[in-house]
Amino acid sequence: MGNVVQLNTVEDWQSKLRSSSDKPVFVFKHSTRCPVSADAYDQYMIYMNREPNPEVEYCLVHVVESRPVSNAISEALSLKHESPQAILIKDGKVAWHTSHWRITKESLKENLK
Repeated sequence: MGNVVQLNTVEDWQSKLRSSSDKPVFVFKHSTRCPVSADAYDQYMIYMNREPNPEVEYCLVHVVESRPVSNAISEALSLKHESPQAILIKDGKVAWHTSHWRITKESLKENLK
């Protein structure tokens, strides 16, 4: 499986946002209390276990446990908070995002290539 960095602090997030100038950053916002998010997380893990793009840095945010981080992401990117939510960031800007049932191993493979 590819490496996934869990973002636990706003400082962790700000560092990853800055690093998106060097390498695309993918953020998966996951609610540990939501069955839809659990299904999307399963799709994310299938993608990560099969063929993650090594040119992308992968991050995970547990939105309930790390609400300030989740809020900071939404604010910095001018995106409405959703959970689950998949966000690809390049040069500090959203290159692609989707949420809920649209997060599939196929959509991840297609958009993170």
